[in-house]
Amino acid sequence: MSSYTVIDPRSGEELTSYPVDTDAEIDAKLDAAHGAYKTWARQTIEERVTLLKRLAQLHEERQDALAEIIQKEMGKSREDALGEIGVCISIYRYYAENAAAFLADETIDVTSGPGTAIVQRRPIGILLGIMPWNFPYYQVARFAGPNLALGNTILLKPAPQCPESGLALQGLFDDAGFPAGTYNNVFATNEQVERIIGDPRVQGVSVTGSERAGAAVAEIAGRNLKKVVLELGGSDPFIVLGVSDMDEAVDAAFEARMENTGQSCNAGKRVIVLDELYDDFVARYTAKMLARPASPVSSLVAAERLSDQVGRAVASGATLQTSGERDGAWFPPGVLTGVQPGGDVFYEEFFGPVAMVFRVQDEDEAIRIANDTPFGLGSYLFTTDAEQAHRVAEQLEAGMVYINGFGGEGAELPFGGVKRSGFGRELGRHGIDEFANKKLIRTLRQP
Repeated sequence: MSSYTVIDPRSGEELTSYPVDTDAEIDAKLDAAHGAYKTWARQTIEERVTLLKRLAQLHEERQDALAEIIQKEMGKSREDALGEIGVCISIYRYYAENAAAFLADETIDVTSGPGTAIVQRRPIGILLGIMPWNFPYYQVARFAGPNLALGNTILLKPAPQCPESGLALQGLFDDAGFPAGTYNNVFATNEQVERIIGDPRVQGVSVTGSERAGAAVAEIAGRNLKKVVLELGGSDPFIVLGVSDMDEAVDAAFEARMENTGQSCNAGKRVIVLDELYDDFVARYTAKMLARPASPVSSLVAAERLSDQVGRAVASGATLQTSGERDGAWFPPGVLTGVQPGGDVFYEEFFGPVAMVFRVQDEDEAIRIANDTPFGLGSYLFTTDAEQAHRVAEQLEAGMVYINGFGGEGAELPFGGVKRSGFGRELGRHGIDEFANKKLIRTLRQP
């Protein structure tokens, strides 16, 4: 990696390129983050969250310009881009409003002897965030928001195809009044990332990205005894066992698959439908998918990867229904049926506007297919039976289950997965706890 480059996937045109930081520049940013931590950690929560409120306001004021940047970088539609920025605003405001309560001292009922005990939540130092291209602002918000409120300082490595959004965020943090060194954008190579993680002043790493990237970073972090949070891939099931309104279920499945042109870790990628509902559901779902115009995915490489997966599925016996042919990074929606369990494609994550659909005979088979995946991020369930909803949700091997709807995420709700989807949680109270020193103060006798 010699540069961070913007290639507009809509046209394939290379627009701008930025060099990676030199080792000296990386060292200067580490020094700045360490220096800032010494004072930032001692500021009051009220002082820190005042800047988060200003940061949210700047996102709102500059949303049009911010949206244009990620439209160029990864082909996001304007509607999706503005929606992403809106979620960022809600996250920064959420932590501004709730951080003081989350970080308040926790009293422990002592049963082992005399005296008192409290647990304090305090910052630990510099954190490195390694971010993906699919949500260039949102992923930063859910990492940086709680940790800045806590008092940690941030080194933030954007995806190589998203340098301008990275620079725009640096400008937002600076203009909001965050002290120099509190938030630091870094254009780093993989080798420089390894060196940053190894620096004794860096206390933790958060990665959102692929399995491969997460495993590589976790190995380096483990060698250096650094805490790591991983939010990796997903192949979320969308299970349909009962519907009161077929169109509602179809619309939810469509939105779950097609948000951000299907390039979301927790998209509903595998649609699992009970036999008695299958024909009607799939007919409506396929018609809705194919009626959507082709959109660009994030890059030509991403389009070629998805095309290869679809081709291998068809070659192994699956049937593809699609509205057209791929044109560069422009990828038409498609629906795959007849994908055989046990093959390579069955276990892969499809990152783009193509869904796999499976017919099942009963609830048990639906659960079996849903859990037959190396991933365990999110899942979706439609049913008209409250007992079934509870029963199935209990058995799904996933970090999140959404029942009878799509779009249930929020700044207050923990986000994360199990198995090869990673570990740790972001957002909500759980997100601010991940990189906190939960310090016990035990007083046996008052001084």
